[in-house]
Amino acid sequence: MRLRSLAVVAGALAVLVGTPVVAHAAPGQGDNLARSATATASYTSPWESVAAVNDGIDPGSSNDTVNRRWGTWPNTGEQWVLLTWGSAQTLRSADVYFFDDNGGVRVPASWRLQYWTGSAYADVAGASGYPVAANRYNAVNFNQVSTGRLRVVLQSGAASVGLLEVRAYASAIGTTDPGNPSGWNPPANLVQPLSEVWTHEETTYNDLYGFRNYAWDQIFANHGSINYCVRWDSGASVSAALRDRIQATLQRQFKKWIDVMAGHNGWPYQQVPVKVVGWAVRDRAQLQWTDSSVDVYVNNIRENAPQCGEPCGRFFNQSGNYPNCPGGASHHYDMSLWLTSGFGGGAGGDWGQRIGSEYYVGALDADNVHILLHEMGHSFGLDDFYDWTPTGQCCFLMNAGSATQITDFDAWMLRDWWRHLKNRWGY
Repeated sequence: MRLRSLAVVAGALAVLVGTPVVAHAAPGQGDNLARSATATASYTSPWESVAAVNDGIDPGSSNDTVNRRWGTWPNTGEQWVLLTWGSAQTLRSADVYFFDDNGGVRVPASWRLQYWTGSAYADVAGASGYPVAANRYNAVNFNQVSTGRLRVVLQSGAASVGLLEVRAYASAIGTTDPGNPSGWNPPANLVQPLSEVWTHEETTYNDLYGFRNYAWDQIFANHGSINYCVRWDSGASVSAALRDRIQATLQRQFKKWIDVMAGHNGWPYQQVPVKVVGWAVRDRAQLQWTDSSVDVYVNNIRENAPQCGEPCGRFFNQSGNYPNCPGGASHHYDMSLWLTSGFGGGAGGDWGQRIGSEYYVGALDADNVHILLHEMGHSFGLDDFYDWTPTGQCCFLMNAGSATQITDFDAWMLRDWWRHLKNRWGY
């Protein structure tokens, strides 16, 4: 069992000469939907044009001096380009070609895609990564959205930012880099620290490749789902409404990790449903419902806390067979959500996650229940960083206390696990 705790250079005016090259679609794609959108921007240098970003002209390079460009010199910080359609579009992928003149406009430090929900802009879910490279398209797949607006948000580095072309599609891009069909395309600044993390994993954990009960294994054993049992290690009562909210929060937080993987590098599941199949308590009277929607385990004490039935637990039956589980395999649980009164911090591993019951109940409506998210990371095999820090990184969820949500570095660490282990399941 693994237990883990918690430039000051003026932009040049582009001279429009020569014959434009029509922008081809990404490999395997159909029409480029961006062509029918209207482009606007947070700011445009007077000599540049935001209409450049969807004019359908393929750049010759990031320092294209033939065709029009969009740039923000001398403005820096967060800048954006917005594509607006007259009706909702189904979108699944996009790619961008950065403007970089080696002077006042350079590739961004980072970027992301947002869509209009109807009331606000939200980051697309399941982004396969946001590469930052010059002289080529930088592609990203994401969970399908239906929206009338797509926004490319750029965060500048030492200079201003700009774009030469944006393309958007209704289907996933088959590969984010034609020269790298594996789909492994982390941002350049993360390559070294990711390598350091994986080397650390390999040298620290002797069971890294042989261990067969990570959350990955559980998902595949269930053909794309996860079952939980709640260990209610508290004297408080639980209403049916609270029971259902506890499950809904668990589902929402687990989905945040799955959204990181959706559409990435052959990962087969867009969704991984999470179901609570059981509750364990000391006293049945604490549970204020009489329906049979979940199995109830009463006064089965292990580790001085209520335990869900061992015959139904994957931790105790890693063959995937549950011959002695009263309800059969459909009633088995893969992990426990162990909610302990007065417990500070958290713990996590292949067996599940343990956090304070008061903390969890108080965070039911929170967007990020960060201690739970951290401990879920351990269930997927992600490490703690108490005694070392990967090069160039400081603040990320698995470095406890330094972030309260899944960061880009956390996401790429998870994807690296899949890259190294996916052949276990034939991918």
